[in-house]
Amino acid sequence: MNPSPSRREFLTAGAAGVVAATFGSAAHAIEPIIRNGKSQMRVSLAAYSFRQFLPESRRPKPKATMTLEDFIDKCAAYGCDATELTSYYWPTEITDEYIYKLKRKAFTLGLDVSSTSVGNNFCFPKGPQRDENLALTKKWCDLAQKLGAPVIRIFAGGAPQGTTREQARAWCLECIEECCDYAGKRGVLLGLENHGGIVNGVDELLDLVKAVNSPWFGVNLDTGNFRSDDPYRDLAKAAPYAVTVQVKTEVTTNGKKEEADLKRKIDLLRKANYRGYVVLEYEAAEDPLVAVPKYLNELKKLVAA
Repeated sequence: MNPSPSRREFLTAGAAGVVAATFGSAAHAIEPIIRNGKSQMRVSLAAYSFRQFLPESRRPKPKATMTLEDFIDKCAAYGCDATELTSYYWPTEITDEYIYKLKRKAFTLGLDVSSTSVGNNFCFPKGPQRDENLALTKKWCDLAQKLGAPVIRIFAGGAPQGTTREQARAWCLECIEECCDYAGKRGVLLGLENHGGIVNGVDELLDLVKAVNSPWFGVNLDTGNFRSDDPYRDLAKAAPYAVTVQVKTEVTTNGKKEEADLKRKIDLLRKANYRGYVVLEYEAAEDPLVAVPKYLNELKKLVAA
C-alpha cells in the first residue's frame, strides 16, 4: 500500500500522461504564521536597489563602481537596521573568507543580515536542469547559515514550453519540500517570492504555499509584484504567511504603474501582526542615490508610528 501524502497527492491522467498536482484540503493547509505580541518591523535595504553600480556575477559590468562592502557601508550610513546581500552581486567563486568578511563588516556596523537570495527555477522534471537548481539552492542554504542570514528568498519559475501549469506546480512543490528539509537542518527559512510564473496571482501563490509541508517555509512578500485590479487586497491576503517583506515604491493596478501608498502597505502588514524586516527594494526611475535615502526615511517613520 502506498503511504498517504502529507500535503498533496499526484494524480496521473492516463490518456494524456499528464501529472497534475492536487493540493491539500483546508484541513491540511499550512496556517498563517502565529506571532505573539504587537507587530514590530525593522528596516533593511536590498542590494538590488543599487544594481546599476554593483558588479553582477551573471553579467559582468566592467564599469561597476560599488562593492558589497560599499553597499553595507551605505546601509549603515542610511540608518538601516539590516542589509540584504542579494546573491547576484556576489563573486562567482565564494570563499568562507569572503563570507566572514561581509559578516564581520555588517556586525561591526550594527547591522543584521536580513536575508539573501537565490535565482532558482523549480519548474523542471527530474533531470539535469532540476538537479542544477536544487544544488544552487542548497549551496545558498549553506552560505546563508555561515553568513547568519535567517531567510533566503526563492522563486518558483514558469512552466516550460510544452508543459502544463499543473505539471510545473507539481515539480516545483517537490523541489521546495526537498530544499526546505535541507534548509531547516541549517536553521534557514525559505521565502517564496510572488514573482510571476506559476505564482502570478495571490491565489496561485497561496495554493502552493499552503501545500508545502515544512515549518521552514513561508512567503517573501514583494509589495510591488501583484499586478491585478487591487494589489493592496492581494498583499493583505498574503501578508499572514510572510517571513520577510520587500517594499517597492510602486504598484501596478490594472496594468498601470503608479506611486505606492507606503503607509497603506505598512498598515496592512501591521494588521497582519507582521514582525520582521521590511526591505526596501528600489526599482523606480529616479537616481537611487537620491531616492533610496528618501524612501528609507519614510519607511523608518512609518514603522515607528
